[in-house]
Amino acid sequence: MMLTRTPETENDRAMRGRARAIRDAGGVEQALAAGTLPKLVETTLSEALVLGLLKQGVRKYFAIFGHGSTDLGNVLRLYEAEGATRTINGRNEVEIAHAATALRWQYGEVCAVVTSIGPGGMQAFAGSLAAASNGVGVYHIYGDETTYGEGYNMQQVPKQEQGAFGRMTAILGGSYVLHTPEAVRDALRRGALAVNDPYRAGPFYLLLPLNTQPARLTVNLAGLPARPQLTPMAPADDAALDDAAAMIARASRVTIKAGGGTRGFDAAITRLAEAAGAAVALSPGSTGVLPDAHPQNMHVGGSKGSISGNYAMAEAELVIVIGSRAVCQADCSGIGYKKAEAVININGDLADALHYNNTLALTGDIGTVVERLAVRLEKAGAARNKADWLKVCAAKKAEWAAYKAERFACPSLRDDVWRKPVLPQPAAIKIVADFARSVDAAKFFDAGDVQANGFQIVEDDRTGDTYTESGASYMGFAVSALLASAAADRPRYSIAFTGDGSFMMNPQVLIDAVEHGVRGMIVIFDNRRMAAITGLQLAQYQAEFKTSDRVAVDYVQLAGAVGGVMAVDGGGDADTLRTALKTAHAHDGLSVIHVPVYAGDDPRGGLGAWGQWNVGNWCEDVQTEWIRQDL
Repeated sequence: MMLTRTPETENDRAMRGRARAIRDAGGVEQALAAGTLPKLVETTLSEALVLGLLKQGVRKYFAIFGHGSTDLGNVLRLYEAEGATRTINGRNEVEIAHAATALRWQYGEVCAVVTSIGPGGMQAFAGSLAAASNGVGVYHIYGDETTYGEGYNMQQVPKQEQGAFGRMTAILGGSYVLHTPEAVRDALRRGALAVNDPYRAGPFYLLLPLNTQPARLTVNLAGLPARPQLTPMAPADDAALDDAAAMIARASRVTIKAGGGTRGFDAAITRLAEAAGAAVALSPGSTGVLPDAHPQNMHVGGSKGSISGNYAMAEAELVIVIGSRAVCQADCSGIGYKKAEAVININGDLADALHYNNTLALTGDIGTVVERLAVRLEKAGAARNKADWLKVCAAKKAEWAAYKAERFACPSLRDDVWRKPVLPQPAAIKIVADFARSVDAAKFFDAGDVQANGFQIVEDDRTGDTYTESGASYMGFAVSALLASAAADRPRYSIAFTGDGSFMMNPQVLIDAVEHGVRGMIVIFDNRRMAAITGLQLAQYQAEFKTSDRVAVDYVQLAGAVGGVMAVDGGGDADTLRTALKTAHAHDGLSVIHVPVYAGDDPRGGLGAWGQWNVGNWCEDVQTEWIRQDL
């Protein structure tokens, strides 16, 4: 087929004019108010969608275009040329899904993912699990089968049924198939609520049939929904808050479980902890909510957990659960609160707020509810009878600190695979985490042993310094997340902590980071195995099976082959690694450090697990205990 370039059409020029008007005015609503943009516009569904998303503040796209998104791609081309939108093109749909999730999670910027039909959408859909699991609102826009039913479109689901992709995406989040272009207003209203839900945000999927993208319609720009402005909600009267304050004042052993929903409410959670005289056990995703050195911060508790965090959970008689989904990493598969008699649960989501029995639910905005409760506790002097409890918790925290210090100080250990002494992983991660703090870098942790050790190690004093995607534990998330800074209005230097396996899930970020000017760092902790699973196999069945390989990879040479990437050998000892970090950080672009780490029988090679988990041959014990739990 002969391909000829079509000259710019009158419709293209009209789109350029609208894009310029929006750029000059600073937004759709401003352009409407100024009269430079008409209220009624005759255009295509593709442009109507871009206009509607701009009205919600969505001006950034992560995209991999294909035959299923050519018309939408043309609109974005014209709008970017006029400075109204920006598109970051990538090389893997999972990667761009992660990057979009990170842009919203780290920087608060709502954005969209664009893919073609079929495999591209399927990959982005898989990557969106990270957004769904961590409550991050992102738009996903995929090409879809045509509405005429003329026969299978290439790459559609080959089944004699309609709307297969719409049904799949509806399982994981909100979904809308734009079979009728005029339904774009309803689709965007539903999408705005899904991606901006203050309590349970998540991905929203817009399915664009190939033939409806260029279909023309008249759209009322004033009638398209803007980003919703939602007033924080809290209990309507004081009765429930008074009851909660009385319960806390009476109890002698109180623990706050700070879930991922507490991120950003640092001051409120600290005030509540002090007013309640409560120990605070963190979740993997809430490090920094309470300053690390705060005497009531018991660190992470859960199926991996810590000595102090798990102690505070297991010994509490009253638990205040805040912003938690009660996942296994947070509550030991439901048996973390072994002596708890009651729960006060603060959450905006009703199902999460009522997860446990014997619960007093305080539903609504976490910051609002926590502040109102803290005022009552301060007036009641609720912390006065908690001195003994906090004293024994402080002793457990000191025990955990000593345990970690021994591992951080461990010298290089001889490794059978590397055939030389290399750093144990806890010591290596601690060195990099300390460096990140010294240069004010954000930390992203990839799934696996690096992540599991990482949330036990980090010593954050505020939320936003660490992002550990423990909801889905998606391998490759951390390295892909660095691409978000290419689109951010105010990018922050970030370091991806990744294992060798996770890095190889999305190595194309090396190319995309250079293409889009990312300045950041990837540190590969290479133990030549899936160490988290190896450890689990050995703990449960005393044998490793198919979690390692015999293939040596020169990651320094691999990364260095990409023009613009600085690749550095992290060596096998602490001094060499610290020098490598300084060298890599000085590079004006993406740098990669390869750090061989120990995997073996020496217990100093890991930080251990301090909770229980309903997996493998532990299931019978955990489930037997869960059945006997009253909560």
